[in-house]
Amino acid sequence: TSSFMNSRQYPIRPTAAMGIFCIYGDLYTPLYPRSIPSGAISFDARGTAEVRVYVVYYPNAVRKPAGAARWPLSSEVEVVVTMDVPSSTINDSKVRISYYGQKGNAPIEGAWLYLTCVSKGDSGWGERWNSGSLAWSVFVPDPFVFPLQTKWTWGPNGQGAVLLVNCDKDSPGAKDMDSTMGMQKIIVANAYVFSFQDLQDMSLMILRIQGPEAIFAAYKLVLDVSESDVDKVRVFHASGNDSFAQYKHVLGSGKRSYVVDHDSRQENTFYVEGLAFPDADFSGLVSFSVTLLENVPDTPVFTDTVVFQVSPWIMTPNTLQPVEVFVYLESNEDFLEALSTLVRKANCKLTICPEVENRGDRWIQDEMEFGYIQAPHKTFPVVFDSPRDRGLRDFPFRRILGPDFGYVTRRPPKGHVSSLDSFGNLDVSPPVTVKGKEYPLGRILIGSSLPRSGGRKMTKAVRDFLYAQKVQPPLELYSDWLTVGHIDEFLSFVPAPDRKGFRLLLASPNACYKLLTEKQREGHGNAAQFAGEGAPGGSSLLTFFLQSCIDWNRQTIKEELGLTEQDIIDIPQLFVLNNSRADAFFPDLVNMIVLGKHLGIPKPFGPIINQQCCLEENVRSLLEPLGLICTFIDDFFSYHTLLGEVHCGTNVLRKPFSFKWWNMIP
Repeated sequence: TSSFMNSRQYPIRPTAAMGIFCIYGDLYTPLYPRSIPSGAISFDARGTAEVRVYVVYYPNAVRKPAGAARWPLSSEVEVVVTMDVPSSTINDSKVRISYYGQKGNAPIEGAWLYLTCVSKGDSGWGERWNSGSLAWSVFVPDPFVFPLQTKWTWGPNGQGAVLLVNCDKDSPGAKDMDSTMGMQKIIVANAYVFSFQDLQDMSLMILRIQGPEAIFAAYKLVLDVSESDVDKVRVFHASGNDSFAQYKHVLGSGKRSYVVDHDSRQENTFYVEGLAFPDADFSGLVSFSVTLLENVPDTPVFTDTVVFQVSPWIMTPNTLQPVEVFVYLESNEDFLEALSTLVRKANCKLTICPEVENRGDRWIQDEMEFGYIQAPHKTFPVVFDSPRDRGLRDFPFRRILGPDFGYVTRRPPKGHVSSLDSFGNLDVSPPVTVKGKEYPLGRILIGSSLPRSGGRKMTKAVRDFLYAQKVQPPLELYSDWLTVGHIDEFLSFVPAPDRKGFRLLLASPNACYKLLTEKQREGHGNAAQFAGEGAPGGSSLLTFFLQSCIDWNRQTIKEELGLTEQDIIDIPQLFVLNNSRADAFFPDLVNMIVLGKHLGIPKPFGPIINQQCCLEENVRSLLEPLGLICTFIDDFFSYHTLLGEVHCGTNVLRKPFSFKWWNMIP
């Protein structure tokens, strides 16, 4: 009877239960267990030209026969049959088993195994598929040349395919994203392909078949996606003509399986797009299977499975090269002029959000965070829209989303948000190594509360999303001691040419108190804070600082990011108590914009000593030895008096990491 084989070796045991059998995948099935003639004690096996026949035995139990290759009928003897060339017709290869009795050289009986080999050419299994747009090649029905991809493996020696969430908008007339609405639960927008640019965001999947076409009169190929993943992906089958209508939606978005039409084609091309990012209820792994089925009844011969990993959303730290700076426009001319000069020096693009788009909302850092997604064949930025939803709520979707610029957001189920849900409360460290554990993409930092009743925390929907990305494991810090409650009020990272390649800047009331005390001892006790700004002067508020809150974060950061005191720079800063929480007393120096070596720092209006602001002079002495250029920008009335600073009022799109996320081990 006919069987399906490939170049994997199959054991055949010619014992009394052998007879005539079929081989399906790993299995052999006896059809006529009593077909071995009475009196048979030995056998030999011979194949036609395309078949290779080997005998494997166990020397401790069986003696190799001398002369004629007759082997004893024993469970310790295996016949291994391989085929390396696909069949041209049904049953065009065979193996004959001859049985011999106690006497004579002629066989007393024989059994035939008819073989049909359906195989493939060279495959890309075992690679990360980093050439062109090739993401996955399935070859049917030979799943055993390389290990089955039932598991996706991380690391530089890992294997597996990568999938992008198709969350940009390539189609000029489309109102929504190419594949999703980017909401808490993904809502399908387009089950069609409208442009070739859209196809470039997808992973190419090829099904190649080699073997006699007559097989498919009795068998069929079924491509399917697991039930748990059916709403996470969408697959299009290319029929071969030049129109977009050729790309037929065949899997995902409610479609579980698809019977592949063979129609004389040895290669079927599919395009796969992701519809969902990793999240609390989705690991990011998506399984596809191709099954060879005997038609009547539908009996599986074997199944081959491959697993894709959806690219995580990756956040970019201050140490990466800036590309574009975003800022708000409305009664903000002086600030804009100073920022524009800084942006030109840093060789960046400046994008100004006009009043019609910001609707009076100046806190552009709080509204969104930039990151990116990446596959071997393509990388593009993705804006993460915060759930704060104030005046700028439509800006990321309507203005940022576009060709090769994606969008994602998360909303709390009941719509309740706090100040800690703004993305000034979100940062990411540069790459670090902690106790031998490498974080080549850094770690995300989230401002939170101490474990006490009534404390504010970032909404669970956002935190779940960030934790699910895996490649930048979040670290939650204590920011609830601040009125606004954002971590950018007490920390920032700047690039550095030595050590770890960066420094952590921490706001320090102690450092400020020490500096001002020294100036007082030097005879400058009458120099006033906020000179010329009409704000309260003197140093009577020095007692209102909360160094202990920053010290708690300092110790946590040192332990969780593997930092030492040499990696930290204390920036002088005072805070004033406001009921039970604190605000920056003067413009918050660490709340800066970092554009390569150029720093845009809030002008502190510190005491003027020898015609210089002593706070500015101190900050320069700390940062300029690192090759950084400090520019102090007046944000006093435009941001500071409204409880924000330069970083809060700007946002920066940066280049991605050169490190590929799939090469790390989470």
